[in-house]
Amino acid sequence: MLYSLLPKSQVKVRIFKQLAAAVSASLALSAISTLKPSPVLAASNIPLAQTSTQLAAKPDSSLQLGQLRSTVPLQTMQLDPGGFIPIAIGGTIIILVLPLFFGGLVVIGDREVGIVSKKFSFGGKSLPPGDLIALNGEAGYQADTLPPGWHWGYWPLQYNVRKESLTVVPQGEIALIIAAGGKSIPPQRILGKITECDNFQDARQFLKGGGEKGRQLGILTGGSYRINTALFTVITAANAAKHGMTAEQLKLYRIAPDKVGIVTTFDGVPIQDGEIAGPIIPNHDNFQNAQKFITAGGRRGLQEQVLLSGSWNLNPWFVGVDQVAMTEIPIGYVGAVISYVGKTSEDVSGAAFTHGNLVNVGNKGVWVTPLYPGKHPLNTRILKVELVPTTNIVLNWSGKTERHSYDSQLSSLTVRSQDGFAFDLEVAQIIHVGALDAPKVISRVGSMQNLVDHVLQPTIGNYFRNSAQAYSVLDFLSARSGRQAEAAEYIKAALRTYDVQAIDTLIGDILPPAELMQTQTDRKIAEEQCKTYEVQQLAQTQRQQLVRETALAEIQQEMVKSEQGVKISELKANSQVKQAQGEAESIRVKGNAQAEAYRAGVVALGGSGYTALQLMQIIGDRNVRVVPDVAVTGNGSGGGLVDGLLGMMMWNQTSKNGENGGELPVVNLQTSEPAAKLPIAKVHSVKPPASRANSPVANSESDIDSLFDELPFDDRSFS
Repeated sequence: MLYSLLPKSQVKVRIFKQLAAAVSASLALSAISTLKPSPVLAASNIPLAQTSTQLAAKPDSSLQLGQLRSTVPLQTMQLDPGGFIPIAIGGTIIILVLPLFFGGLVVIGDREVGIVSKKFSFGGKSLPPGDLIALNGEAGYQADTLPPGWHWGYWPLQYNVRKESLTVVPQGEIALIIAAGGKSIPPQRILGKITECDNFQDARQFLKGGGEKGRQLGILTGGSYRINTALFTVITAANAAKHGMTAEQLKLYRIAPDKVGIVTTFDGVPIQDGEIAGPIIPNHDNFQNAQKFITAGGRRGLQEQVLLSGSWNLNPWFVGVDQVAMTEIPIGYVGAVISYVGKTSEDVSGAAFTHGNLVNVGNKGVWVTPLYPGKHPLNTRILKVELVPTTNIVLNWSGKTERHSYDSQLSSLTVRSQDGFAFDLEVAQIIHVGALDAPKVISRVGSMQNLVDHVLQPTIGNYFRNSAQAYSVLDFLSARSGRQAEAAEYIKAALRTYDVQAIDTLIGDILPPAELMQTQTDRKIAEEQCKTYEVQQLAQTQRQQLVRETALAEIQQEMVKSEQGVKISELKANSQVKQAQGEAESIRVKGNAQAEAYRAGVVALGGSGYTALQLMQIIGDRNVRVVPDVAVTGNGSGGGLVDGLLGMMMWNQTSKNGENGGELPVVNLQTSEPAAKLPIAKVHSVKPPASRANSPVANSESDIDSLFDELPFDDRSFS
């Protein structure tokens, strides 16, 4: 309908243009097709997204050449990879079969990149010597790649287009780049500098921007890239083994939470003389932007800066990391930091401290501020941390070793006394180092072990050797507490000059010669025995005193009783004396009365008569027998005594029977016949003396004398 409205000349022009376009399309398809033809597919059965290669892999045997549906419109026409182009004109389908040599169309898929190689150049241009990639149409690999889509004019006779898949770097990995073209890397560097080239996807920009051939500082992180593989070789974890690397090297570098990464760079300018590590360079994103590091003057080798916990995109050709544990300062310690790097060594210790230099944190030397308990991310390759205990430290000069092991090399001291005896001495020294004094101590002696070996050991050893020479062994033993107090004062003053506090000095075992110790032991035993005897003697004395006191207490009780008895006796005696005095007085009065009566009787009767009266009264009162019970008579022959005894026996018998009537028998000693019975006077209570009780004559003269004793006077003149 449209053609009928136009002049014939214009219609011919339009048709010619359509035919030219169809020819051009067939030429483009022939550039990517094979020489072997394939059946023609119906336009309605060919997906639009399929490439020519995919179409060639899926022939439809049900369709034969020249058999197409007449209803296929021109706008749905698909290109046949075999060089056949269906064209619909005015409802008539025309099949154009063009040879491959006249094709020039290249189709690149969505996940592909076209690498173009030019076989020849019409102008005769050739690459400069040493160049591999053409920038100005020279023959060879072209810098520009073909992105997804249709590309015209790449005739097979002049161009070779190689399709490759996209370069994919998985997440958590990196890819390294080796450039085959570009400028040469300067001798002071080993890696090519980073050039702005859209992550190596723009080879032209890389080459024109001064990109350098060889291993590159730049890396590819996770993602998909269209890389011109004619210029760049990409090393990923998948192909790392082909390039002499491991898959682990091409993964993100991870540092554990309790670790610190010590970094060594392999590129940059050399480290300055006298330095052991490169200075800290700012703004390079923890060595992830290697170009900024090098541009800012970063130096190759050990770095002051460390990497902390995390994941980092690090180029293993540029940086190496060694993970070490964080520096831990335990409770009860501080860390004196010795830095081997830094800007300056200016001393900030002050004029009073003349035994070493102290510097500010970050400078070279001993830091004036110590590290306190905790974990610190320190670079232990450039810093040394000397642990200094802030609690009391016990050092033993003996066979005992403390947990800190500073005294592991110490042994008992061998000293010599004034009297020439050598003996061993065990000593314990307690010291303390303040937290703020720790840097001073380390600056002066270097370490705590040096403090023990070079300061404490000679100071304490020499003091006790000198001190022992002033005393004998026994004096040293006996005055141990005094020696200990003297040592404590001396050592405290000596250690104060080293900024160390001496808390106490203790003398342990003293080991004198065995034979001398034996004499001392024997003497001590003897002294103790003497003391024991004294104590026992005192105990006995006290015991005696106790017994004496106990006896005195008991006697005291008796004495009290006796005293009471004496008092009672005195009272009774006084009473009796008084009674006796009364009786005596009474007797005296009575005697006076009787004397007066006797005097009156004597006056009245005369002395003899009154005496006879009193005698008869006494005889009568006391029943005294005046006449004997048995009277023996005779002429003195020997039979009188026997007769008397017989008569006495007869009288006793008759007296018992009551026959004699109280009369005394009289026996004739000559005839032994009883004489006439004589009456006797009975005297009661008078008995003959014992010596004469059995005498035949009972009324002897002595009996009579006893009667006169009872008389109140001495007149015995009567008979």
